[in-house]
Amino acid sequence: PAVTDLAVVLGSRGARLGYKIAGVVAVVAALVLAVWLWMRTEDARGQAALAASADLVQQADGPLATGDARQKAIAALQQVLAQHGRTSAAPVAAYQLGNLQYQSGDYAAARGAYELALAKGAAGSVRTLAASGVGYTWEAQKNYANAVTAYEALVRQESPRQFFFEEALLDLARAQALAGKPTDAVATYERLLKEAPDTRRAGDVRARIAELQAKRS
Repeated sequence: PAVTDLAVVLGSRGARLGYKIAGVVAVVAALVLAVWLWMRTEDARGQAALAASADLVQQADGPLATGDARQKAIAALQQVLAQHGRTSAAPVAAYQLGNLQYQSGDYAAARGAYELALAKGAAGSVRTLAASGVGYTWEAQKNYANAVTAYEALVRQESPRQFFFEEALLDLARAQALAGKPTDAVATYERLLKEAPDTRRAGDVRARIAELQAKRS
């Protein structure tokens, strides 16, 4: 009888523990589902806010845009980032913000926006363009050494089969030449001819190599 009683007690304890574990699992699953649904809703709001700013961004893009139009678009994108900075809209909004600030001549702010786009998880072409933008801002400020560093980082993440590979190498070679490193620039141009032999810019690249070699002699 004592053994039987002990088995009953252990069984009841095991059952209670099982119920508790099941309850915890159910609560966690409900929380996960709630968070997932909230994130989907918040992401949709972020995308909607980004879409709502599209007209302002389009009106502000380009050399003929007015300063007032550009500032309105910049403010709209900053609001998207402030209110929806954790959504998938954030990298695109930050990249577009960088473009407008670059066109406004605010290169430091533009660089910050491009770097924010990268930090927010920009992927694909947005990542490549944002990384290029960092280099462009350094070039605009005539800080060619930092531009070289930025373009080198970009080249490392590209492959010869990717669409922006040629552009990344051309940007790097140009910055290297401006930084007073013609030997490095020639090596980069030669790498482009080797890794992208079908490039339509081969003639221009060879001419640039000859020009740099002539300056060295």
